[in-house]
Amino acid sequence: MPGLFETALLAPLQRVLYFWGPSRKPEMDELVKQSIATVEQRKKTAVPWTLDEPYDQPYYRFENGKWEATTPKTEHADPAGTLKPSDKLALYTWNIDFMLPHPNSRMRAALHHLETLCTAQPPNTHPVIFLQECLATDLTLLASSPWIQQTFHLTDLTPASWASAHYGTTTLLSNRLSASASFRIHYSNSRMQRDVLVLDIPLSATTKPLRLCNTHLESLPAFPPLRPQQLALCAQHMHNPALHASVLAGDLNAIQSFDQHLPSANGLKDAYLELGGSEDDAEAGHTWGQQASTVLRERFGTSRMDKVLFCGGVVCEGFERFGGGVEVEDQREREEIVGLGFGKGWITDHLGVKAVFGLG
Repeated sequence: MPGLFETALLAPLQRVLYFWGPSRKPEMDELVKQSIATVEQRKKTAVPWTLDEPYDQPYYRFENGKWEATTPKTEHADPAGTLKPSDKLALYTWNIDFMLPHPNSRMRAALHHLETLCTAQPPNTHPVIFLQECLATDLTLLASSPWIQQTFHLTDLTPASWASAHYGTTTLLSNRLSASASFRIHYSNSRMQRDVLVLDIPLSATTKPLRLCNTHLESLPAFPPLRPQQLALCAQHMHNPALHASVLAGDLNAIQSFDQHLPSANGLKDAYLELGGSEDDAEAGHTWGQQASTVLRERFGTSRMDKVLFCGGVVCEGFERFGGGVEVEDQREREEIVGLGFGKGWITDHLGVKAVFGLG
C-alpha cells in the first residue's frame, strides 16, 4: 500500500478510493467511482479566469416572473438593500452530498427544511444560505422554487463560474439585501476544482461593506497539505482594510490536527468556539459522520468539518447545528439509500451549521 507521500500524488479518483477504502457495499463503491470519474471528465480545460485572482460574476434577482442578471454596484448603493445597525444576519451553511442518488429529492427535502428554519426568524433578521456540492440540476431546482423566487437572490443559474461543470458552491442572499461585489477566487492549489464565492453587502452606517465568503476546502489528506494555502488566500481577502467585517463559512474539511489551528493562524475567530464550544465535544460540535454510511462512521468517527469564521466589526450572537435526521420523502428512495449502507434515508452526510451575526 502507498504511503502518505505517494497517495498525495494519486489522481483524485484514486485518492478517494484509497482513503475511503471498500464500503462492504459494492453498489456504494461503484457510485463513488462513477461520481468522481464524472467530476474528472467534466473538469473544464479552458476557463476565462486567472487562478487565485477575483473573477467577477453577476448575481440574479427574480423580477417580473424571471431571473435577471444584476451587476453589483460599488457606489450609490440602494438604501433599501443595505444592512442597518439593528439588523441581524442568519447564515446557514450546508454541504449536500453530490454522490448520493436522487439529488432532486434530496435537495427538495433540504429546501423544505431550510424554509422552515428561515421563516421562523424575526423580521429584522436576513437569511443567507451557503450550499456546497451543488449539482447543475440543483441550480435548476433552486431557480424554480417559489420560496426561493420570493425570498432570495441567487449567485448562480448555471455552472458557468464553477471550475467543474459537475459540482460547486452557490449562495442564496436575502432579497431584502443587495451586493456591491460578487466574485469567485478559484484556488490554484486544488485538485478538486475548489474555490471561494464572495459577496460584499453594503451597510447603511458605513461605506465599508460586510464580506460573505462561501467555500469548500480541499477534501482528504494531501502532501503537502492544500487547505492551509486555500484558507490563507481567503483570509487575505477577508482582512482587506476596505471592509467593515468578513464572515467565511462552509465545509472546511477539518480532518487533520493542523486544521484546528488554521483559523487562529490567519487571524480569524471560530464562531463555535467563540460561543463556548469545545473542540473535544464531539456530541455538541461535530458536523460529519453522524449521517455518513455506517462503515465510514466506524472507520473515521465524526469530525467538525463545517465551520463559520469571522473577523472585523461583527458579533456572533448565536450558533447551532441543523439538518439532523432530514430524510428523502419517498419510501422507495429511502430504502435505496439505506441499501447503500446508511442508517436511514438521509439527504446528506453533513449536518448544517447556522450562525447569527449583529453588526457590533
